[in-house]
Amino acid sequence: MSDYGFTEITPLIENLAEKSRSSYVIDTDLYQKYDVKRGLRDINGNGVVAGLTNISTIKSSECIDGVNVPCDGKLYYRGIDVENIVDGFIKGKRFGFEETVYILLFGKMPTMNELCEFKGLLADFRRLPTTFTRDVIMKSPSDNMMNMMAKCVLALYSYDDAADNISIPNVLRQCIELITIFPVIAVYGYQAFNYYKNGESLYIHKPLPELSTAENILYMLRPDRTYTELEARILDLALVLHAEHGGGNNSSFTVHVVSSSGTDTYSAVAAALGSLKGPKHGGANIKVVMMFDDLKKNITDWSDDEAISIYLRKLLHKEAFDKAGLIYGMGHAVYSISDPRAKVFKSFVEKLSVEKGMEEEFKLYSKVESLATQIISEERRIYKGVCANVDFYSGFVYRMLGLPYELYTPIFAISRIAGWSAHRIEELVNSNKIIRPAYKAVAPLSDYVDINDRTND
Repeated sequence: MSDYGFTEITPLIENLAEKSRSSYVIDTDLYQKYDVKRGLRDINGNGVVAGLTNISTIKSSECIDGVNVPCDGKLYYRGIDVENIVDGFIKGKRFGFEETVYILLFGKMPTMNELCEFKGLLADFRRLPTTFTRDVIMKSPSDNMMNMMAKCVLALYSYDDAADNISIPNVLRQCIELITIFPVIAVYGYQAFNYYKNGESLYIHKPLPELSTAENILYMLRPDRTYTELEARILDLALVLHAEHGGGNNSSFTVHVVSSSGTDTYSAVAAALGSLKGPKHGGANIKVVMMFDDLKKNITDWSDDEAISIYLRKLLHKEAFDKAGLIYGMGHAVYSISDPRAKVFKSFVEKLSVEKGMEEEFKLYSKVESLATQIISEERRIYKGVCANVDFYSGFVYRMLGLPYELYTPIFAISRIAGWSAHRIEELVNSNKIIRPAYKAVAPLSDYVDINDRTND
């Protein structure tokens, strides 16, 4: 038992838990009877329309002769194809995350002068309040960086004299500050955890104003503060590709729901962090890496298609790895033919694998991607195609960059705070109603019986 008694599960609690669990079970046939879309998605995986947005567009099908037919996936930030955004900053030899943040927040591509001015603003905001690192981050470090980040975000409320002001200028100021300090909070939080929990050396490197977000992450994290240009550019690309994915993803929808109540920015962002922490949303890339580690323990010949196929089928049959019945990194709620983020990412991942001497492992990832698509289609009754999603390769990239597991999901948050900020502002500008969907009650009515008249069961 802990000092607070939070960890002991007694027989009484076990018994009460079973009583509780049985009282919540809902007959799955009732969802079809009442036409309730579980997970707010229909049988084809299409989301129930719950709102309108200008921020991003996801395309996974096209209408041909009145019929929606799956197509290669497309992702648009403010109407601009993400693949074109990436091509632009790659050709211009710029880091792209800051440019992407500008597009998401302000709805258009910046001029070079506007981008330089915005980068200067980000650099000015990239600092924590005095003593915050000591008083909040270094004290009571958590072994889960997402909870640590949520704690820090909620603590920042106390440092803001206009914390509850939800005017657009003030919310924009708050969002820009959070975008800039998320990398600092994540890295410092990990350093504190590594020092107190693992006994490693403690070093705190202050971010440099002239560096990009991606560069600063590597600069702050590594003891020698060094990185290659390719390392920084591929991390920057990862931030761009994870920055936004429509208002319907779980964490962005959380921002809309919580913001619609009129609450403060810190509460809305902390709620989004709680959503992203969930392994069904933000933790998939860790599972992909662990799955591949297990695969490599069981298969020595990475060129053996038959052995790999047998392993993948065991995954689906709950006979391998975590026995969850999943091939992690394969499949997406929206995309069926291809995930444009994975498609863009893949070629750059290959370049990094060459720099790191991990070409053979990249080939293994590519082989599993190809085989898994076919095997899932054969083994599972699915209503749409199956493709690799962006998480399939992102965990491999983070491993090649030497990032610890503890920072995989926080890296996602460092990126997605851009999209969350845009969605919060959009909700505040357009809605004056609290989001309140309906739930249909299916429990039978029963009479009240006085406790003195009840029999023991």
